[in-house]
Amino acid sequence: MNVEEFPRPARRLTEFDALVTAAPNALDAIPGAVYLCDDEGWLVRYNAEAAELWGRSPSLDEKRERFCGSHRLFRVDGSLLPHDICPVAVAVSTGEPTRNAEVVMERPDESRFTALVNIRALRDHDGRIQGAINCFQDISAQKAAEEEVRRANSDLNDFFENSAIGLHIVRGDGTIHRANRAELALLGYSPEEYIGRHIAEFHVDAPVIGDILTRLSRGENLERYPARLRAKDGSIKHVLITSNSRFSDGKFINTRCFTTDVTDLHESERSRRDSEERLAATYEAATVGIAEADPSGRLLRVNDALCEMLGRFQDELLQMTFFDYAHEDDRKEDAALYGRQVAGELDNYTLHKRARKPDGTIIHLETRSSTVRDEAGGFRYGVRVVQDITIAKQMEDMLRSSEQHMRDLLEALPAAVYTTDATGRITFFNKAAVEMSGRTPQPGDMWCVSWRLFNPDGTLLPHDQCPMAIALKENRPVRGVEAIAERPDGSRIPFIPYPTPLYDCEGNLVGAVNMLVDITHHKQAEIRQKTLIDELNHRVKNTLATVQSLAGQTARHADDIDDFLHRFVGRVLALSRAHDLLTKRHWTDAPLGLLASEVLSPIVGNSPARLMIDGPSIELNTRVALNLTMTLNELATNALKYGALTGDAGAVSLVWQIKERHGSRMLVLEWQESGGPQVIPPTRRGTGTRLMEHCIERDLGGEFDLTFHPEGVSCRMTILIEAKDA
Repeated sequence: MNVEEFPRPARRLTEFDALVTAAPNALDAIPGAVYLCDDEGWLVRYNAEAAELWGRSPSLDEKRERFCGSHRLFRVDGSLLPHDICPVAVAVSTGEPTRNAEVVMERPDESRFTALVNIRALRDHDGRIQGAINCFQDISAQKAAEEEVRRANSDLNDFFENSAIGLHIVRGDGTIHRANRAELALLGYSPEEYIGRHIAEFHVDAPVIGDILTRLSRGENLERYPARLRAKDGSIKHVLITSNSRFSDGKFINTRCFTTDVTDLHESERSRRDSEERLAATYEAATVGIAEADPSGRLLRVNDALCEMLGRFQDELLQMTFFDYAHEDDRKEDAALYGRQVAGELDNYTLHKRARKPDGTIIHLETRSSTVRDEAGGFRYGVRVVQDITIAKQMEDMLRSSEQHMRDLLEALPAAVYTTDATGRITFFNKAAVEMSGRTPQPGDMWCVSWRLFNPDGTLLPHDQCPMAIALKENRPVRGVEAIAERPDGSRIPFIPYPTPLYDCEGNLVGAVNMLVDITHHKQAEIRQKTLIDELNHRVKNTLATVQSLAGQTARHADDIDDFLHRFVGRVLALSRAHDLLTKRHWTDAPLGLLASEVLSPIVGNSPARLMIDGPSIELNTRVALNLTMTLNELATNALKYGALTGDAGAVSLVWQIKERHGSRMLVLEWQESGGPQVIPPTRRGTGTRLMEHCIERDLGGEFDLTFHPEGVSCRMTILIEAKDA
């Protein structure tokens, strides 16, 4: 493809800036492989097709590369082409463009392909080079086709020139147009002495040549027609002439004559016949256009296939040069290459060009031009083999557009998607697949994009036994299975695969597509649900046991049923408030400050003069929270009923701190009443005291010290919150 000027943005961005700041997929929209270098040759952007042709994705960050992303570069003659002197390096340093040059690129797997490159320096508005753009395409298939045409053309010329028997072409006026070496050697003449003269000059018998020309002009074919020819040395050669005529619109154009020396006829007859039939079949059956042109480009000879291809008659073409029917924009390049060919600088060249038919239709042609030289090496004429690639070009454009559309669609999917060929080799993967697998699949990766796979039970799942491998090997979609993908960093993701085989139009398996659905959140939800159900069962049992214990202790020490109901309801409500707080936090750790406020405020009130709560931030597990709730409820209830809170001037405080003891962390809480009536120590341990001791000392393994000072009750509680490491 040719590198064309990019439209200039309204805000006068340079071409280089516009390309660098374009959307990430902007270069992917360009049909063909494209990459950009800055003014020092460092790669700054490239599209997906460039990476695919290179067989690698060069880094654009820390380990950037210069001039080209291919593994290695070679000239077409096979010699190594260092990156720092490649055409892009020349464009960056000198601004010199490269048009339709051929280089050989090598991938990391050592496979190579021939690339047609078009390179242009990108300049800012002051003409300074900012970088370069390289558009290239894989023309390996084209080169192979050209080589096949060249070989066929070479075989045809070789057949004509080196045939074992004499061969000459006579125009309708009787002059010799062309003769091969065997013909000239048979009679001993040079091409200049023989070609261009009337054929009758070399026949001994005038009536014979007259009869031959008459028959051929009527369209008759001659088969082994006997004649005598005079050689240069005066000797007479007895020959058999096999000839036919070529007509165009009823006009006798020329004859093609095989001349066989009958002296050696018995040995060469079969070879001559086979050669003649092969030449005739090759020429008549040719489906590509063939033309011969003089040094100015004027057509000397064209075949029927070329006439049909261009929609012109043969006589019309023979009055034209091959520049005349070429598209105006392609003539200059063709003329320059042909001029070099005529001058001997090129033996041949290949050109993709456009041609305009008489009705205005534009067709795309692939032209291979080669040289026929004389014995001295001078240019005689050019042979041009032309193939109409219009349909192929349209199909290629449509296919490229379709493939790009499909790639864009797959890239846009939020789920991980990748494809493989029929052998399981990965051919495409989207960004979601890279994110899910935590890696970028490498060329040659098989079956799955993931680093490692595991079954749901944790056992290793070999890649060649994964769902994608089964789908390809058994030629069927795989559904209803789960697997676990492990990233290179060791993290794992559970997923559901949906491998589905792909077929061509004839029903042959050509590959498969797989979508990987991440079910991490689903699995986590299942685990959380099970954990919550287990926790709920445990909490219900513990709560019932706690309520049962509260009922039993309260009943044993109650004065009457009213006293039992009052005490029991208060304790159950305290337990309920603790449950409410923990439920709001989904039974995770509860902040001590919030817990104390939730328990004490309903009893004491929110007045700072009556209630003071202070201490460092600390989270309590559910077991400590429940037992501490029951204890604080008893202390507050007793203060309200018997202690400091019986009068308006009374107040209570709860402060705590965290201390280290023998390497373990301890929570120390201080309860202090003040401003109430003088405290008289009780004569017996009440139900509340036993309940608090049970909660702190028995359930939590802590220390509980309740003191009845005359000025107010105080209580010190010490609870282990983090044990010393074993």
